[in-house]
Order: sequence, then structure tokens, then C-alpha cells
Amino acid sequence: MSMAQQPLRAGVIGLGMMGRNHVRVWDESVPEADLVAVADTDASAVSAATAGRRARGHTDAGRMLAEEALDLVSIVAPTSLHCELTVAALEAGASVLVEKPIAATRDEGHRMVEAARASGRMLTVGHIERFNPAIRELKRRLAAGELGRVFQISATRLGPFPARIRDVGVVVDLAPHDIDVFRYLIGSEPIRLYAETEQRIHTEHEDLFNGIIKFANGVVGVLNINWLTPTKRRLLTVTGERGMYIADYIAQDLVFHANSDAAETWINRGAGAAITTVAEGEMTRRALRREEPLAVELREFARAVREGGPPPVDPADAMIALQLARLMVESARSGRAMVGEELLGAPS
Repeated sequence: MSMAQQPLRAGVIGLGMMGRNHVRVWDESVPEADLVAVADTDASAVSAATAGRRARGHTDAGRMLAEEALDLVSIVAPTSLHCELTVAALEAGASVLVEKPIAATRDEGHRMVEAARASGRMLTVGHIERFNPAIRELKRRLAAGELGRVFQISATRLGPFPARIRDVGVVVDLAPHDIDVFRYLIGSEPIRLYAETEQRIHTEHEDLFNGIIKFANGVVGVLNINWLTPTKRRLLTVTGERGMYIADYIAQDLVFHANSDAAETWINRGAGAAITTVAEGEMTRRALRREEPLAVELREFARAVREGGPPPVDPADAMIALQLARLMVESARSGRAMVGEELLGAPS
């Protein structure tokens, strides 16, 4: 940031667990911005978030937006409030990062996108897993062709029911993360999906989910997600003709397991030869710089606002992730696969 540029004025709406993380990162880890205001209807949450910080606290988000002249805002409120708060922030002149899922319904998501267009401000969505260093390095290596043809991509996202407010089940709460990462990594669109869900402990919404997505380029995506496992696991596995990558979101590790027969094929028959067998080869841990994904995400958001775009995560991608998650719920409810034109629109 040059001396001539003033720091961007940042605010946070919603001070639950994730909102408090946004407050901390804006205040401590984004040199392009100053945290100047926070808001939550819970006065004690406001007091806790502002203690020891220069940011002013508000119990009315509308008043904060009217009084603070903010450049950018994190909206970390319950999903049912995303549309109302995002539109208000955009109309007040702030660019917005809204946590995923983008909205409660497709229509609300479209209203938010239209409000951004009308205001001339940026709207982006907090698909934080894209900013995990392990996923970014995996993206780079897949784009360089290290696995050759990709056969399967599999996500495991397991853990206990988290102690935070939510108004959706495990599918809409968590599956958009992995659906978005699948599309981000393999650059293809779904042509068919099928899912099964169960409500085992939590009576209002499903808490166990298994899904399969077939992509247009032939890759099979597998999702295993629940709120029923006593230990947290966040793994992504990509299998291809030259081996397998395993990314650990929590440890920020990226490990490559080579198909040694692929190496033999390159040596004995030439790099362009078809790989027809699989055998266990060397395991290599890729070197990468570990960083808090939220800090990477908010720095990129601030930089995009400063430079005029594009948004770090396009709202259209977030809309697709939400639609596909809702279609997973519908597939499980109806007991049938969703195919073809059904994937272009999802139930609201």
C-alpha cells in the first residue's frame, strides 16, 4: 500500500464464532484495511468484540452502515439474513464479502448479485477452502498436469455437531465448500448427481450426507460429510493416472502418492505413452507455506476492492455451489438422481 493510499475502512456484521475470527483478522492481518466498526444485535457480543480494539460497536447494523462510511464489510450473520444485510451494505456504498452459503434461496442470491451490479460495488462469497494453501498448491499442480488425466475427486468433511447457530442442515451448511472446490480444481460442470442423507441425532435437519457427482469431463466426485463424528477430518483426495494427491485442510499438508508404473511408462515407452497399470510408488510431501486461510481470503478481498476487481470468488460460482447442494437434498428426499437440465436450476 503506497503512502498516498488511505487504509480501506472495514466492518463486520455478525459476531458469532466465525464473525469474531473476521474481526481478529481484519484488525491484525490485513495491512490494506482498518477495522473501524462491528455490529451484532447481541450487546454482549459487541462488547466482547470491541474490547481492546479501536473499532466502534453497534447493535444496529443499519445504523452502522449509515454512520461509518465503510469501504468493505464482512457479513457473517445467519444465512436467512444474508440477502437483507448484503443489499443494505451494498446500497450504503460498501463492497461485501458474505459468508457461504451465499443466500437462503436462489432468488435471494440473484437479488444480491443485482444489488452489487446496481451499486457498482463488489460482492464476493466466503468460500474459504479455496484459500487454504494446500488447495492452492494442489490447484497449481493439477493445472500443470502432474496427475495426467484425473479420475476421481473425493472429499471427507467429518466432525461433531458444532456449537454455533445454524438454520440449515449439514448439506447446505458444509457441502458447498467441497462442491465449489471440486469445480475450482477440475474446471468441469456436473452432468449427474445422487445423494443419501439421514437425520440421526439432530431432529430438525439432516446430519449425515453421502453424495456422488459425475462431471462432464468424466471425473467422479464423492462427498462424505457429517456432524456425527467425534474427531474432525477435512481431507480432499484426487486420483489420476500418475498417482494420487491427498490434501489435509486442517494440517495444510499436501502429499503425493506416485503410481510407479506411470514413471516406468515414461521411461520405457516415452512420456506420451498410455498408462495402463497402477503400482505403489514413492510418497512425497509437497512443501508449501502455511497461512490462515481467512487471512489470505480477506487480504485478497481488500486487494480486489482496492484494484477494482475481479472478486476473489465470483458470486456465480457460489450460486452454483448452493444450487447443487440443494439438489443433493432433493435427490436424497426423492430417491432419484438429478440429471441434465435439472442441474441448471435448483429448488428455492
